[in-house]
Amino acid sequence: MIKVLVAVAFLAIVGSLGSALFFMMRTGKDDQGDKRRGDNMARALALRIGLSVLLFVCILVAWKLGWIQPTGIPVGK
Repeated sequence: MIKVLVAVAFLAIVGSLGSALFFMMRTGKDDQGDKRRGDNMARALALRIGLSVLLFVCILVAWKLGWIQPTGIPVGK
């Protein structure tokens, strides 16, 4: 379950980053379009940051509750 949550969160983060890129690269014909494009890009990047922080907090809570266990290189070797 946690692996699925992490995978979905990563996809949402990458999707938000992609939409920010889209808004940044989209060509505008007038000054108003440039302002809207900047607002949309900033909103997409803010969403990406929020999703990243939420994912980190969820992983930390899952670790504290014992739902996931750390693995990797043993300390001191």
